[in-house]
Amino acid sequence: MLATLGGLLALLLGLAILLLPLLATELSRPRDSAWGAVVLLLGLVLVTSADRLTGAPMLGVLCGGLLIGRLAGEVSQGRWRQLTAEEQQRLWSTERWQTSLQQAGASLAHLLAVLTTATSGVSQWLTQQRQPKTSGKRWVRPEEPSSVSEIDSLATADIPEPQPLAEPSSSQAG
Repeated sequence: MLATLGGLLALLLGLAILLLPLLATELSRPRDSAWGAVVLLLGLVLVTSADRLTGAPMLGVLCGGLLIGRLAGEVSQGRWRQLTAEEQQRLWSTERWQTSLQQAGASLAHLLAVLTTATSGVSQWLTQQRQPKTSGKRWVRPEEPSSVSEIDSLATADIPEPQPLAEPSSSQAG
């Protein structure tokens, strides 16, 4: 259970690190997206492998999580200290967060529009690929019988007459 909780926390932290350049550009750095992806991967592994982590491996995961948490705390403190007093003040304003969230929403809408057009283009291409190719062959079908008597004659002509079974001979030596 501890691995699952740690995995869920890692997933949330990784998502927050990935969204940091969109929401708080003053605190973000160029390689934050790569580290966010690594933390997301760690969370995914912890959540999916929680049943296998018992004993010493779980102690290792716990210590690793504590080390990562301590490092993240120190990095965030260092980044906060590098901000000017004006930037620190502006980070607490609701207007700045509303603007950031609107920009993130606009980016998400643009991403969805791009994905929609790409998906429609791929689906059109797939439908073109699925269409059967025309061939020059013509299929010849036999003429269908026109009357009921012809159908009956065809049906009875194919069925062979049953042959009588040979009876076993009664002259067995006994």
